[in-house]
Amino acid sequence: MLGYALEKPLQFPPGIQYHYSNTNTVLLGLAVEKQSGQTLADYISEHILAPLKLTHTNFPTTAAFPSPHPQGYTAVEGTARTATDWNPSWAWAAGNMISTLDDMRIWAGALAPGALLTPQTQRLRLDATVPMNAQETAFYGLGIFNAAGWIGHSGSIFGYQTVALHLPQTQTTLVFFTNTDVPHEASTTLARAITTVISPDHVYR
Repeated sequence: MLGYALEKPLQFPPGIQYHYSNTNTVLLGLAVEKQSGQTLADYISEHILAPLKLTHTNFPTTAAFPSPHPQGYTAVEGTARTATDWNPSWAWAAGNMISTLDDMRIWAGALAPGALLTPQTQRLRLDATVPMNAQETAFYGLGIFNAAGWIGHSGSIFGYQTVALHLPQTQTTLVFFTNTDVPHEASTTLARAITTVISPDHVYR
């Protein structure tokens, strides 16, 4: 995966513009393994899943999928495909995880305030931001974004999309999954519709 990215020239100097790329997350996973001496799966289990008691979340090493689970649907060259049993390991540090709504609710509430981080690290994450759109309604930090006050992250992999957000002003958490990644903006559209109703002063964009 890194070979595909690193053979290309930089599009712009870091911190100047926004362009989402999973390459950085893969590099971070390698850095974690080198610094800790653990596999990424073991490190996540020990330092994130265990402290937060995320007992229904895992970093899979096979294509096994806990049951029951929804079928995931995608499209390949315009043809609908079921992606449920596709091995997500290709995403590795950028999205090779399985969870439940209950666990993700806990994670969203911990991610926004930096529950597992020092205050200095959390400030660095949120202060190192660049606009995600021309309207400057959303800003991306270090692995986290602020969209109209909603702090968190979304995710997309073949067959599934997730959104995990927390609004500190009202201590509101919003988490949902969709069992399709078509279109890619489906989760954004749904999050915008929900927040228009529940937080009209903080509409996710």
